[in-house]
Amino acid sequence: MPFVSVVIPLYNKEPHISQALDSVLSQTFQEFEVIIIDDGSTDKSAEIVKNFTDPKIRLIQQENAGVSAARNRGIEKAKADLIAFLDADDEWTPSFLETILRLREKYPEAGAFSTAYKICHQNGKMIDTNYKSIPKPPWEGLLESYFLTVTRDFPLSTSAVAVPKKILIEMGGFKKEYWWGEDADMWGRIALKYPVAFSSQVASVYYRNSINRACLKNIPIKEHPFVEAGKMSIKCGIVPNKIKIDLSEYIAYLEIATSRNNLRAKRRKDALRILKSCKTNRYFQKKILMIFLALMPHTLFKYIYIKAGKLRETF
Repeated sequence: MPFVSVVIPLYNKEPHISQALDSVLSQTFQEFEVIIIDDGSTDKSAEIVKNFTDPKIRLIQQENAGVSAARNRGIEKAKADLIAFLDADDEWTPSFLETILRLREKYPEAGAFSTAYKICHQNGKMIDTNYKSIPKPPWEGLLESYFLTVTRDFPLSTSAVAVPKKILIEMGGFKKEYWWGEDADMWGRIALKYPVAFSSQVASVYYRNSINRACLKNIPIKEHPFVEAGKMSIKCGIVPNKIKIDLSEYIAYLEIATSRNNLRAKRRKDALRILKSCKTNRYFQKKILMIFLALMPHTLFKYIYIKAGKLRETF
């Protein structure tokens, strides 16, 4: 029986999947299985996977149903009681699983375990994530307030996270109806009930220069998937007072980000609707900026967002 099940959703990542798999097979900890869910790829991604002969690797093919459905299928098929996620265009350093298992041994009460990660930008430059609210290496421990941390930093990259299978089942899996924010929704719902363990050791690489990235789609979004769960938790009074303000501000942060995506998709009315209901003190200036951008012609917004890059610098 493997100690860890590695779940990799795969959709048209032909140039990247070999690197991702090589990084898994190069781990210092070797008692794992790899479950690759080919979500209806139309390129040679599946053929590349079939060329790997390591018995740890299982390839499951299905019709295209989206990344959440692929991850949920991997969770269902996993044999281990700890599941680590890796996107097909990212990679791990050799010590990733070793670090995750150390976190689990030290903090068994945690609902998710994560490491720091590097970002490879469009120009190929590799940069360590500069965390503002997390101590420098070699710190590791439980995040004091996940919802405060996640608005200052991005501590949980999907390709740097592992979660016990029983908790993923308790959460009902990833929400299949969303193409954006489904991972942040999962980590947020876990953080509502469990602490999150984090290691500041860099053990994963997130690539922003890969092909077919879902986050670049210009598709309107009615609401970020976590917003409803967050608001309901506050309304039902199940959120401890010490994190209620941080949670409320995180919800506002997500609403502002969702309005930005709607502006990219030329859905000005949807963006303004979201901003109108957004309640925040911490991000009031960003909210006003987004309202201002929503009221200007789309061509001018596009120039600011894509050409000048000024909007990206505010998030």
